[in-house]
Order: sequence, then structure tokens, then C-alpha cells
Amino acid sequence: MLFEFVSDFELSLAKGDTMFVSRSMTRNVITVDKEKNIFDAQELMAKHRIRHLPVVDPDNRLIGIITDRDIRSALPYNFFRDTPSDEEKARFCSLKVMDVMSSNPIAISASHTIQDALLLIQDSKVGALPVVDDNNKVTGIISVRDLLRAFINVLGIGEPGTLLCVLVEEKVGQLKKIVDAITEENISFGSVLVARYWDKNKRAVFPYLLTQNVVHIKKKLEKLGYELLDPMQWYIDQLPQHERSENPEE
Repeated sequence: MLFEFVSDFELSLAKGDTMFVSRSMTRNVITVDKEKNIFDAQELMAKHRIRHLPVVDPDNRLIGIITDRDIRSALPYNFFRDTPSDEEKARFCSLKVMDVMSSNPIAISASHTIQDALLLIQDSKVGALPVVDDNNKVTGIISVRDLLRAFINVLGIGEPGTLLCVLVEEKVGQLKKIVDAITEENISFGSVLVARYWDKNKRAVFPYLLTQNVVHIKKKLEKLGYELLDPMQWYIDQLPQHERSENPEE
């Protein structure tokens, strides 16, 4: 299922104002030395409410990453169920960050786009990517939470509005007609997404309109010959036949 989107973000592309990782990453990165024990790393995560710590050398070059999952995997279950005694903790104090970290982690450049970061996180199945410069020095970190925040801003869904689903034929000019019809009514867009439909000759256009009053524009689009679907119905139409018959409320 492929989505494309048109929004203020894509309008900014024409002006050369691409949404780079550098605009969405966390710059004040909390890092850790490989020689620290895992309790030091755990305390850093708890203090800063984070789950990923890039591991760096004295020159701030990336050599690894340690996550809360790495620490949980290295310690007994009862350490997280009950407060361990000093004696119990002492047994694991010799366990260092370098013993449990992931070496040579996947990283990304600040000049990549947020789409690049999203695809890389999905393909590599990680929760965050260290951001490095040409010398492999850490300049930031971008997490799934950072990407969600970025896409919420890009799509305009942080503002109250209404999502429509308009079914169109797969041919040039359809999106422009829909956008023109809506803007003629002085209605602002949060974004417009375009998705594949089960019928290869059609596409589903999803305008997110920054208004709750859409009765008039829906009638206008229907008069122009467009078929309007409930967005949820479009989703159900994409499901395999055996899944469509299941009760979605179960």
C-alpha cells in the first residue's frame, strides 16, 4: 500500500526547503563511554527519559549503541520486578556498556530527509538512529517519536479538521481539479495524501481539510463526478477478502 502526500512540506520542496533530518533530530545527545558499567547507562536513560544511548570514543565518534532492551536482556528479570540489593548489583557491576552494546550501529546523516530516516528505521527494525557527520562524529539522534512529531507537522493533522476520501481515475490533472474545487471555497488544507486503490485504474485522494463544515464541499465534489468514500471503507476495501468479512469491532 503506497501513500504519497502533498502538503506545505511539498510546496516547500520547490523552494529548496526540504525537511531534512537536521530539522527533526534531537541535537543535545546524551552519550555514554564504552567503559561505563551498564548501571551507569541505565541511570542515564532513567534520568533523561530516553531508551537509546549512542556509545562514543573520546573524540565523540560513534562506536556503538546501547538500548534499554540490551540492558534488560543482560540482567536477571527480578532486577526490574523488585529493587535489587547492593550485593546483587555488585555481581553485575563488572558488566560494561561495551559488553552488551550493538557495535557498528546503523546511522544516518543530517542531510538525509525524514522519509529516508523513516524507511531506514523500518528496514533495520530499530527505534532510533544516531546522526553522524562525515567523520562519524555524533551530531544528533532521531527516534520514532521525532519522526512522528515531524510527520504530524508535515501532514497538518495537529489542527482540528476533517479527512475526506475521494476516488479518482488514474490520469493527469485529477488532483489539481480537487484542490481547485476546495480552495475555491476558501478552505485550507492540512495536507493531501494519494494512495493506491484495489482498482489499478483508480487512486484514492485524501484531503485533510482544516474545517469541520464539509457538507457543501462534499456535494460539490460529487457534482463534479467524483465518488466519495468513508476513509474507513477505503481501508476495508484494501483488505484481503477473508479479512473483510470479519467484524472490525471484534
